[in-house]
Amino acid sequence: MNKEEKPKEPVQEAPKVSKSAKKSVEKELKENLQQEKDKFLRLFAEFENYKKRTNKERIELYGTANQELMTALIPVLDDFDRGLKEIEKSGDKHSFEGVQLIYNKYKNTLQQKGLKRIEINSGDNFDVDFQEAITQIPAPTDELKGKVIDVIEQGYKLNEKVIRYAKVVIGQ
Repeated sequence: MNKEEKPKEPVQEAPKVSKSAKKSVEKELKENLQQEKDKFLRLFAEFENYKKRTNKERIELYGTANQELMTALIPVLDDFDRGLKEIEKSGDKHSFEGVQLIYNKYKNTLQQKGLKRIEINSGDNFDVDFQEAITQIPAPTDELKGKVIDVIEQGYKLNEKVIRYAKVVIGQ
């Protein structure tokens, strides 16, 4: 023997395994594989749901990103409404037309950004989804009981989300 050569160790044979033991090991491995596949599918489905949820949240955030600004601009719109009514009463046609042009441009700009007025008229049914009852008064007729008598302040939605409820008086 050379110094460089090492004596070979005898090769040990694997212990003989019976067919039933092989089948039980095989069955166990298949069960483990199935469990891992199930875990993978659940994680994959969970991740897909996460992606959908975050995408939906991103779209909602984009849709309502201007909410704070719009909420601050609504009182200006209310002031324009009141101002137009007063100018119209005064009979100054030229001032009325000039202010109305500015008002329409302002209103259209807000509408393009997703702001919508909640349309409510006297005699409409009271709807808590869009209206806030400021007070109740005796209804002038039986038909107006539980219905809107007067609109104190208009309500607004921003991309289908109510950002200001209409303030109304309802009949009792």
